[in-house]
Amino acid sequence: MTRSYLKIDHVTKCFSRNGVTSEVLKNVDLAIERGQFVSIIGHSGCGKSTLLNLVAGLTGVTQGAILLEDREVNSPGPDRAIVFQNHSLLPWLTVYGNVRLAVDKVFRGKKSRPERHRWTMHNLELVQMTHAKDKQPAEISGGMKQRVGLARALAMEPKVLLLDEPFGALDALTRAHLQDSVMRIHATLKNTVIMITHDVDEAVLLSDRIVMMTNGPSARIGDVLDVPLTRPRQRLDLATDETYILIRESVLKFLYERHRFVKAA
Repeated sequence: MTRSYLKIDHVTKCFSRNGVTSEVLKNVDLAIERGQFVSIIGHSGCGKSTLLNLVAGLTGVTQGAILLEDREVNSPGPDRAIVFQNHSLLPWLTVYGNVRLAVDKVFRGKKSRPERHRWTMHNLELVQMTHAKDKQPAEISGGMKQRVGLARALAMEPKVLLLDEPFGALDALTRAHLQDSVMRIHATLKNTVIMITHDVDEAVLLSDRIVMMTNGPSARIGDVLDVPLTRPRQRLDLATDETYILIRESVLKFLYERHRFVKAA
């Protein structure tokens, strides 16, 4: 029997507070293969970020299990790197220092000092930030900060890259540039990516599969759509592509059927 690279196996997540238990996710079951780019979309409060935190090991499952290469995920680890909407850079370190910190944490004892330097610069080059390596976070734009956060995550060489609405706070043009960068990096590294998003177009543009969550509480996977668009993808060409349009309509229809107001549109 072929085993999945990452398996979210009938996961339920409950939170208890002041004696009251709330069920956020119920019986979520999903298999993700190595190298896939999977987006999770749904309305606010449907448990998207909770699901990502479970995969990251930041919180534990109530029922079920999460398996990465057949090993159960029950704590954070460098094999799963997460990029949040808030860049979370350390303000007293330079761009280089923020990425090097992660490199030293993961590869000290495995790579020599010169190797760790080269690896830091390589990942800054991946996100086109070598020119700003000596700047501090306060000296660069929001989009550049997100690039540094992405470089820091990639530098850990994670088995799964987790993106929690990483472009949500950026203007439309910066967001588009970063989407293009993520597509280019994914094409180069063939890495496994799970991204949380509210943006339908972003999900269709970037993903191999789109996981659509029902509204909470007790949110489930309502449907999973394959995105059979060839790569590399050009956003201008896709604007009139029939497959792209049909997939976009399917996602919007799913969201409209479960909520009157569709923020994602």
